[in-house]
Amino acid sequence: MNGVLFHLAFPIHDIEAAKRFYVEGLGCTLGRESDRAVTFGLAGHQLVAHVEDGAPPAQQGIYPRHFGLVFLSKRQWQDLADRATTKGLAFFQHPRVRFPGTRIEHRTFFLQDPSRNLLEFKHYTHESAIFGEREVRAVGDDADPD
Repeated sequence: MNGVLFHLAFPIHDIEAAKRFYVEGLGCTLGRESDRAVTFGLAGHQLVAHVEDGAPPAQQGIYPRHFGLVFLSKRQWQDLADRATTKGLAFFQHPRVRFPGTRIEHRTFFLQDPSRNLLEFKHYTHESAIFGEREVRAVGDDADPD
């Protein structure tokens, strides 16, 4: 679907902290804002952060909820990992390789924003794993890729 942008709305508890994380930290563009919401551009897609009173509870792991980007370029993935480190962003999981030596091998890291939202950034060794490799039954860390 060319000419289509992805839109995601998610909760935050502090607009200024969100702007520091998403704009200064990740390098998102800043869009419209009000007293209760702020819009960001992430790789050409629209994120809208809505203020909820009080920080949401922390997840115990990466599931069930997170969002992020899949990079087609390993260099771009590494550049963002380096930027996150340089900017002192909170890693929920540091960069690592998942499912090494398989058709779904990928590099990944998770960040946690100031409102405890988790973001995953990954790069697949084999681009076919993004939507293909259907014969591999693994989805997520709990699965065995073999």
